[in-house]
Amino acid sequence: MKNFQTLPAYLFAALALSFASCESDDPVPENDGELITDVTLTFQELNEGGVPVGTPFSAKASDPEGIEIGSTPTIETVTLSKGKSYRMNITVANSIAGEDITAEILAEADEHQFFFLGTVFSSNILTIAYDDPSGELIGLQNELTVSATPSSNNGLMQVVLRHDLNKSFDGATNPNFANFAQAGGETDLDITFPVVIND
Repeated sequence: MKNFQTLPAYLFAALALSFASCESDDPVPENDGELITDVTLTFQELNEGGVPVGTPFSAKASDPEGIEIGSTPTIETVTLSKGKSYRMNITVANSIAGEDITAEILAEADEHQFFFLGTVFSSNILTIAYDDPSGELIGLQNELTVSATPSSNNGLMQVVLRHDLNKSFDGATNPNFANFAQAGGETDLDITFPVVIND
């Protein structure tokens, strides 16, 4: 019988590495994205001078299991008027843990950003611009304008929240940046609201 002590040291090292790699059952790291159960879009009409007028109103999306993992989110319709401008604020919460995710997004503003897609933008029914008070491009506060002559009286608005992205990536300053994934990071939220435009 051969004596293992006569084998070269590099063979022992190779065998040890082989056994170690076969026995590795470490779990795959999971995405640390936020659990979001509630998203509220609050609209405040603005006059031609940008001054708030009228009463704010809102549309909410919610799922008690989490919007990204639940199967039946409840999504309210956004109803706007032709030719009007609005300030749109977004609040985000985790009702399971009683957490205000909005505050965390603000605290980590350099790591988070909303993007807004869907037919209401691709068909020029709506235009949107970031209007965060801090000047940071986050998308928690935005200015939204409805076309006076929209091509349709209804459409879809997709709201996407990304974290750990490269905010200086070319194109990422555009709130309608369709290729947002190219800027890196992960998606915390991707929800689509139906939109109706009134006369």
